[in-house]
Amino acid sequence: MLGIAAREFADHGLHGASIEAVAREAGITQAYVFRMFKTKKALFLELVGAAFDRFSDGMAQAASGAQGLSALALMGAQYYDSLADRTTLLLQLQGFAAGGDSEVRDVVRTRLARMWDTVADATGLDPVTVKSFLAFGMLLNNVAALDVDEVTEPWAEGVRTRIHQGLFEHITTQTNS
Repeated sequence: MLGIAAREFADHGLHGASIEAVAREAGITQAYVFRMFKTKKALFLELVGAAFDRFSDGMAQAASGAQGLSALALMGAQYYDSLADRTTLLLQLQGFAAGGDSEVRDVVRTRLARMWDTVADATGLDPVTVKSFLAFGMLLNNVAALDVDEVTEPWAEGVRTRIHQGLFEHITTQTNS
């Protein structure tokens, strides 16, 4: 049921998703869904939080035992691979899109803070480098969500280029103060 609900929310967002459609596809009743998750929003929050956690957990695991730019490179490779999970990616973006709701905003802020801490703690790098890394990640999220792999124009080819180790070596607090 969670996988079905994740796809429904990823495709339609908090307000457009149908619990009736989720229940029907899962072969259960709406009442059972609401028994497990008291509200539609509670189910959405669970799924959005888990979507962010999959990225943070994957990056932390990838960087295990590494530090500095080496850890960042390992995290970047893991992050890039995670973009193939379109449902998880779209759930994150739906979380941002529903950020006008204070409960959603709080969950997304908390998970974004966890992602920040995962990168900062594992790498030991300065805030400007962490910010640059996560900013590249957000661009990659948007590019993946838009299926830019299907576009052959020069801008699309440019945003598809892989980020290689060493890119962040020059981005530091000292060079950006």
